[in-house]
Amino acid sequence: KSCQKPVDKYIEYDPVIILINAVLCKAQAYRHILFNTKINIHGKLCVFCLLCEAYLRWLQLQDSSQNTDPDDLIRYAKEWDFYRMFGIASLEQTSFFIGIFITLWWMTPETLKRKSDFILLLKALLLSTYGKLLLIPAVIWEHDYTPLCLAFIKVFVLISNSQAIRVTLNLNRILPWFAILFGLIFENGVVCLFQKMGWDV
Repeated sequence: KSCQKPVDKYIEYDPVIILINAVLCKAQAYRHILFNTKINIHGKLCVFCLLCEAYLRWLQLQDSSQNTDPDDLIRYAKEWDFYRMFGIASLEQTSFFIGIFITLWWMTPETLKRKSDFILLLKALLLSTYGKLLLIPAVIWEHDYTPLCLAFIKVFVLISNSQAIRVTLNLNRILPWFAILFGLIFENGVVCLFQKMGWDV
């Protein structure tokens, strides 16, 4: 029903070609991955992406507070900083997803009637954050353009999220972007709220 075709053409494609088309953000490839494959790596992928993001933030935090003392007694405090960065990344992603769900539920309540619709959309959003894995090479091949690379990765992840919403709920192109925009606003609002409460977020 969604693709308006007699058959999914990606059924006979090699997985590498499907992956390349998904990286190119083709809606048909997303449809195939979400509806015609049995992928159950949503949770693991989410945790791994959050670990990558937490590591990048922790690394930037370490760079800003270098300690040359060989008898560094606050080594464990630095380790707790990593866990704190993981918590912050988790909070931001959760807030972002909640903002998307609120917007879509408010603007198109008919598309999110059942619990299964919410679960499918959550799985699609979790899978579409795979672009955060690009943070690994960005950190490994550190160079002067790292902030630009990180901005491109963020834009790529948002485009992937948009395609996932569009394919899952069979929407036009504008509504997913509106939901993502509200998700970003909600995420920043939650972070600002915690900062005003005195939390180091």
